[in-house]
Amino acid sequence: MVEFATPSRDALRPPRRRYNPRRPFRTSLKMEDDSRLQLTDAVSIPMDEIEFTAIRAQGPGGQHVNKASTAVQLRFDICSSDAFDAEMQSRLLAIRDRRISADGVVVIKAQRFRSREKNRQDALKRLAALLESGLRTKKRRKPTRPTKAQVEKRLEEKARRARLKSLRRRPDD
Repeated sequence: MVEFATPSRDALRPPRRRYNPRRPFRTSLKMEDDSRLQLTDAVSIPMDEIEFTAIRAQGPGGQHVNKASTAVQLRFDICSSDAFDAEMQSRLLAIRDRRISADGVVVIKAQRFRSREKNRQDALKRLAALLESGLRTKKRRKPTRPTKAQVEKRLEEKARRARLKSLRRRPDD
């Protein structure tokens, strides 16, 4: 009788990928490559214009939170960016958002995750959402006029109400 060795459960699992800070991250953002953040078809921001700083995260977390700087602060200067023309810059600076300073610097603090890399991706997503909302132009409202039938209907209803109210008055002697 021949026995076959069955592999253990650990042998069937794929090997765990170890964290490598030099490996470029992949996000669900529209990235041309790792050097540009694509906002729209025409607008993309070079990644060297975006500054990341690792800071300590706030809130509970045990001993690890006192040692590791997992939160990320993103800084992006709208005025000095070459990605936007003058009209786009003025539109972005007109956004009433507390994350944009008076100097035109966007500051986003991301501390939702325990990993610095995930917080970095989260900060990039939030920056992209903020800039896309500022670059989106509102649809112009076309002024409309009521149709002739609507005007007539309104006037007839008005006259009917006036007759009804006049019948409620005390008759003249």
